[in-house]
Amino acid sequence: MTVKCLTFLISSIASFLVACAALAQGVSESPKETTEQRRGFSIPSTWTRRGVVLERARDGVGSSVCGDPYIVWDEAIQGWRMVLFYSPPGHGQAVCLQRDDLGPGQWKFAGPLPVANPQAVGGFHKPFIVMDPDQPNQAAKIEGRYCLLVVSFKDGHKQVQRAWSEKLAGPWTFEPEGLIPPGAADDFDAKHTDAVTGYYFPKRHEFLYFYMGYPAKRQARKISPFGSAQAVATQKLGDKRATRCGVVLEPCQQAGHWASGWVGGLQLLRGNEHRWVAIVNASPTAPDPGKKAVWTEEPPPSLGGFAWCDEEWPVRGWHFSLTPIEWVKDIPKAALDAGEGYNLWRQFIHVLPDGRAALFYNSGYYGREQLYMKVSVKP
Repeated sequence: MTVKCLTFLISSIASFLVACAALAQGVSESPKETTEQRRGFSIPSTWTRRGVVLERARDGVGSSVCGDPYIVWDEAIQGWRMVLFYSPPGHGQAVCLQRDDLGPGQWKFAGPLPVANPQAVGGFHKPFIVMDPDQPNQAAKIEGRYCLLVVSFKDGHKQVQRAWSEKLAGPWTFEPEGLIPPGAADDFDAKHTDAVTGYYFPKRHEFLYFYMGYPAKRQARKISPFGSAQAVATQKLGDKRATRCGVVLEPCQQAGHWASGWVGGLQLLRGNEHRWVAIVNASPTAPDPGKKAVWTEEPPPSLGGFAWCDEEWPVRGWHFSLTPIEWVKDIPKAALDAGEGYNLWRQFIHVLPDGRAALFYNSGYYGREQLYMKVSVKP
């Protein structure tokens, strides 16, 4: 018997014993729980471009940025709802009523996010609906409500705020105070808390937030002392503010690494080979405060890539992958002609029913970004 056959036989016996134990205890599992909780995400190696998913507008609303998407299933419309960075005004939503096809031609822009108390938040952008970490593509429902995270502005600084709604379509009611306390003057996040994502763990009654921290002063690292870092904060259900837990991914201290300049948004997924997998935005280019430009804090190229963690509670132990998903220099001519190039911004993974991954990302020069899509090969 070959090693491959022996491995298959052992796996089959183990699956049979697990099923028997569940039956003996009177445990039943829905098809969704069986397929999604037991099978974690594996990092794909091959992608196929599908093209533009949402275009930026010619003028007015959405004429600057169309990107930073996050997608969840909305039972109310029996379809997918996307919240995204749509500027101006900075936020928007789109819907797709095809369960299995989220590609070009399937999305309809549905306007800015409705807010019940706009005076509590003012201008905001980069919305993210808090997700269930164990169910890909699912929003977390917390005591009958959904939770929205955004980046707003206070005294020249970016801050994270939180809102609630009984419906994914809104309207959203904002908490008036910032969610994550700013760091001290010398801290990695003294200038901004930005690009937030969030997950709710019901067994712990706890939120886990990942965010991008910008320093106001030079940090104690040899490579990219002014580069932003990826940080984590936690919050027990009922607490008014989150607790900062520090940096989980700082600029890689290896010259030339795809994430050695700055590190941005992070999406968390249950992993297969590793306990946790994340898709991360980053750059090999270190920020230079002396060079004032539209890209001073986030110089090009922005890239997407993966990180992984084997800790049960993923507030430490994170590692970057060796290479990004794609270098900007390797974008093919057809994609460049379709508007891609310069940057590959906030990456989002949507797990398709057949196990493939749909990768959403915005590309283009600063303030001229559109939303594109790639699909992985079937695992």
